[in-house]
Amino acid sequence: MTPERTEFRQFVEMLRQLAHPDQPDRAALATLRRGLGKPPGTVVELYQYVVPYLPPEANERQAWPFFVVAPLFGLHPIDWPADSTDGWRNFGASVGWLVRDTPERSNGIAARFRRLLVAEREELPEQLRHLVTLLAPRRIPVAWEQLLRDLDRWDHPERLVQREWARAFVTSCGTRHSTGEG
Repeated sequence: MTPERTEFRQFVEMLRQLAHPDQPDRAALATLRRGLGKPPGTVVELYQYVVPYLPPEANERQAWPFFVVAPLFGLHPIDWPADSTDGWRNFGASVGWLVRDTPERSNGIAARFRRLLVAEREELPEQLRHLVTLLAPRRIPVAWEQLLRDLDRWDHPERLVQREWARAFVTSCGTRHSTGEG
């Protein structure tokens, strides 16, 4: 079990403030988007937004989820409402919602989601970017804090995150798309 990481909550709260509907910081969100398509942690302009929220003495592996999520949030800063009771609140649920809302593209989206579930850690930023790009125009929320937690434990030997995402996907899309997970 991953211990409670207050850094995750504080980081996402800062991101939410950047995207506040009444007064979004468009320059900051544009800066975050500069990290899209670049290896996590290599875009120096993101440091001012990420580094203050890293755990003390964080290594590259611990910093990685923050540097993956920041550009994605800049691309699509819509979070699940804190009081949501819609069941699953993870990335699989968001993609399932997308499938439900775009039945004409459901097979392609499901195939992309299956590729995400089998992706190695270094492939995740690109795989996630493609799916977030599909979520954004439909304004489908992403559970950003949960995504940080899930990326932090992506390499768990029992593939817990992948199984949770697969269950949420199937439940949220309301159809029986094969996810490749058991």
